[in-house]
Amino acid sequence: MGAGHSHGPPAGTTAGGRHKSRLQWALGLTASFVGVEVVGGLLTGSLALLADAAHMLTDVAGLALALLAIRFAERPATPAKTYGYVRMEVLSALANAVVLLLLTVYILYEAWQRFRDPPEILSGPMLAVAVAGLVVNLISMKLLMAGASESLNVKGAYFEALGDMLGSLGVIAAALIVMFTGWTLADPVVGAGIGLFIVPRTWILLKQAIHILMEGTPPEVDLVLLEKRLLGIEGVTAVHDLHVWTITSGLDAMSCHLVIDDMARARATLAAACEALHEDFGLTHTTIQIEDQGLRDNEAARPI
Repeated sequence: MGAGHSHGPPAGTTAGGRHKSRLQWALGLTASFVGVEVVGGLLTGSLALLADAAHMLTDVAGLALALLAIRFAERPATPAKTYGYVRMEVLSALANAVVLLLLTVYILYEAWQRFRDPPEILSGPMLAVAVAGLVVNLISMKLLMAGASESLNVKGAYFEALGDMLGSLGVIAAALIVMFTGWTLADPVVGAGIGLFIVPRTWILLKQAIHILMEGTPPEVDLVLLEKRLLGIEGVTAVHDLHVWTITSGLDAMSCHLVIDDMARARATLAAACEALHEDFGLTHTTIQIEDQGLRDNEAARPI
């Protein structure tokens, strides 16, 4: 019997951690503007502005959670937590998605109330605040864009910034409509639209986070193709107990048992398997047990 273990990135090195400084800048910019939008929304009577402010407030909470998660992820592993705290990034993304969905429900409720009783809107100040918000959101998006493709945590923050950017565009449109036509219902229409726009992306983020927490197979890994690749290694007669899962964004793990026809080739088989997993599937955090058919038969005969 033989076993091998191949390590990936060192503990604490996560995809989100590589973009920590950009998250900090985005947090500073967003937090500095939330108060402006809240005051502007209250003074102008604009639901669209308040909806945009609410999304930006969620951004602040989401970015703060993301940075907190990264800080936890940088802590070393312990005997009680052998993977350390890297899963905090996924929990943070899950929390962000849930909060955004709840916030959307509130915005839609408030929009319905305003359809029934439209308030007076001060379109000029509303427009000025919305333009400033657009600039802040564009800067935040630029800061987070690179990390969004690597980290689920950063992706959640990027989606929030994207929603806010489009929200700002909607508020600008609503302000112009109210200014030039006097149709005040444009404000709750845009407010409801801001809430609805982010739902599909937030739902995707929620499903991704849950998929990771359920230790589902990473979508970029074809498990059937991976098994065939292992079976193609010289001397391998069977593959069983094959599992691939995501620990956190950018860090996938894999474990399996390989049955071989000659235990004298265990070391060579292990080396070939590790190389194939790394080169063909990008898997570096792997645990592989090498066994012969006799050991496999003994394992299969054990009661579950």
